[in-house]
This record gives sequence, C-alpha cells and structure tokens, in this order.
Amino acid sequence: MKTTFPILSVLLLSLTLAIAAARPNFVIIMADDMGYADASCYGNDRYQTPRIDQLAKEGLRFTDFHSNGPVCSPTRAALLTGRYQQRAGMAEVVFADPKQNRHHGLQAQEVTFAEHLGRAGYRTGVMGKWHLGYARSYNPVDQGFDEFHGYVSGNIDFHSHYDRMGVLDWWDGGKLADEPGYCTHLITHYAKQFIHENKDRPFCLYIAHEAPHNPYQGPHDKAFRVADKVVKETHPPGHIEKAYREMMQEMDTGIGEVIDTLKELKLEKNTFVFFFSDNGATPKGNNGPLRGSKSMIWEGGHRVPAIAWWPDRIQPGTTTDATAITLDVLPTLLDLAGIRTAQPSFDGVSLTPTLFGSGQLPSRSLFWEYRDRKAIRKGPWKLLVNQPIPGKKYKNADPAKVAPMLFNLQKDLGELNDLSAKQPERVKSLLAELSRWEAEVNMGATAQPAR
Repeated sequence: MKTTFPILSVLLLSLTLAIAAARPNFVIIMADDMGYADASCYGNDRYQTPRIDQLAKEGLRFTDFHSNGPVCSPTRAALLTGRYQQRAGMAEVVFADPKQNRHHGLQAQEVTFAEHLGRAGYRTGVMGKWHLGYARSYNPVDQGFDEFHGYVSGNIDFHSHYDRMGVLDWWDGGKLADEPGYCTHLITHYAKQFIHENKDRPFCLYIAHEAPHNPYQGPHDKAFRVADKVVKETHPPGHIEKAYREMMQEMDTGIGEVIDTLKELKLEKNTFVFFFSDNGATPKGNNGPLRGSKSMIWEGGHRVPAIAWWPDRIQPGTTTDATAITLDVLPTLLDLAGIRTAQPSFDGVSLTPTLFGSGQLPSRSLFWEYRDRKAIRKGPWKLLVNQPIPGKKYKNADPAKVAPMLFNLQKDLGELNDLSAKQPERVKSLLAELSRWEAEVNMGATAQPAR
C-alpha cells in the first residue's frame, strides 16, 4: 500500500500533462482605435494591410463583430472577464489625469481569462497596452498573467514611452523598466520571444497593440513627450494621415511576424488566433459605411473588424454575419481548451459553432452603455437612447432630451432611417428590456475605490 499513492500520483501527473499538451495555444490580438474599414480586406483603399488580409484569406472574417464599449478600458474589462464591464465597475475609461479617475482599475476579485487558463496549465502573457489600472496593484501579473511587457496607460509616446501626463510607462512584469524602441516593434519582439520560450507547452498570448491610437507617430518620427510635463500633440499639415498609415502598416507587419513565428515552430495547426479592435476609429480613421466614431454608440463606435485564424480547423476565405461581441472571447477560449469552470455563467457565449460552421449562436440581445448613451441590439433591430446625431444642432444640448431612435441594421447599416415613429410597440419593448439589463448588471457591481 505504501507504493500505491506515489504510483497514482505519477499517473495523475502524466495524465494532466498529456491533457495540457493536447490543448490548443491561443494568440489574441487587439488593435487600438482601429476602424471597421481600416484594413484593406474590409474595404480600405488608402493603403494596404497585406498580413491582416492574409489572415482573412486563410481564416474567417466577421462582418458583425462588436466591441463591448466605444472606448478602451470598458472593452478590455469585458474581454478579460467575459462579462459586461458594468459588473466590474469599469464602464468608464481609466484616465491618466489624477484629477479624474487614475486610481480606478480592474479589481482583484474579477477573474480573467489568464487566471482560468493558468489554472489549467497554460503559460500566459500580455504584450502591449493594459489600461485596466495605473496603480501597481492592478498590474497584469497580479491578474493571472505570467509575463507582461508593455504599458498600463491609455496611450504612450511611441518612442519615449511617457503617458500624456509625463509619467514614464514601460513595464517588465511588475517593475518599471524602460528600454529604447518604437512601441509597436517592442510589442512584436516580446510576442515572438514569448512564443519561442513556450513552444513546448500550451500558452495564451494577448497582444494589445497601441496602433493606430494617438499620438500619431510613425517609426521614424520624433518623440515629443517628456518627464513631468503635459505636452500637447501638434503636427504639420498632412502628418496625421501619413503617420496613421505607417502605424497601421507597422502593426500589420508585426502581426505577420507573429504568424510567421508560429509557422516556423510548426505551431500553427494547434494555435487559434483571433484579431479585432477595442472600438471604432476616431474621425482620423476609416469606419467605412458606418455612422459615428469612437465614443459614440452608433455602429461606427463599436462595430469593428474581427478575423479568426486556425489552419485545418477554420475554413479559409470564409465570412460570417453572426452577431458577436468582445465578451464572447473568454467563453470561446475555455470551450476550445475543454475547460469547465465553477464560476457563475458568463455574459458571453462560445463562438465555436460559428468558427467551425457547425451551427448558429443562440438568440440573444446585446447591450451598450457609455455615460448616458445606451443601446440594445436584438436581431436586426437596434435602439439608441440619448445618442445625438453627429453634426446636428439641438435646441436643448442635453443628450437626455434626444428621443430614442430605432434602426433595422439588416436594411440600414448606416443608421440613417429612424423607424421609431412607425414601430412604437417595438420601441417600448426594447426600452423595457434595456432598463431591466441596466438594473441587473449594476446590482452588486464591483465598487471602485474612493480617491
């Protein structure tokens, strides 16, 4: 009997290692402020993005994928937790200015996909933008990630690595450790290094690019942010358009290098790659046929490009109009890894039926809320509340006075034909559902610390 337990332990360990080895790797790539039509495979004719286009050619392109919020931090909170950001108290951007909410962040009780996967034997890393808390206690290494190379703020100077308040912001794990280099190049370098170092074990790599978010700096532009100063970004005519193109193309090249690394190490057939943006483009970018832009809950603020890639598993060159959202990513990863969790149900659903063409996603309503602007999507119908029309002047500037608007996105992707007057009962029903959702996600929401 004395030898039974050691033998059993060895067998269990061997079984655990065998299961872990069979699990797929994950590479999650998020662009920052990239518009729906900022890639040439989505219609951009201003410049080419050949490596993103190659992903689409070899994988599955989404035409109805959405960010959870029209701005950075809320979407990232939903991505990490698989739940609406309101539940985590992360419905607002975490600003760099200490006079605002620099002390807020993703609280320790929130469970991230890195924690779920780490418990199952995955090595986890995040390279690039965090933007879920500036304080050291909110660092990714305290949220389940084994490795972190990047920055915690909403944006940094691509060259000097200072945030907009003049605070140095480049980290190696939990330590501030600046190093020279263009931000996009550093992110790609550490992403490739992480893959090489973990090629013999299951891993989850989260690549969070800064591009094409401002400051608008190409790889050969000069740094302008310095220590302890708030420096306004100014450029000569034509610079932003040129820099935006270079930023997109440098990110595109970096994504290609990551894919090449997977192929070089013969990992591509066991690696699921998912690429998307955290919200729509600013007016500097390209949202194609969509109305509105970043910070708005028009489609231009949250309908974003998304591409899934997995050779021999996902049918190449395919397109789906399935309605999906950022909070679906975490349930999808767990489903693909065969991981079951005791955590209460997520708000998102697994996208595997869409990825592999084996079925349809369940019917559901999706919700957006940013400040006083709200929206609900149910089938082709979308109701907007308190969202002013871009360029329109209102007698009363209070957005709360803007009447609800109803659109059928299947027939009116540009949200130009308001049907609210013709469909009063539908408006009433959707408003009631939106109100119930708002009350439910805010009930017991995680509190943020006082100043």
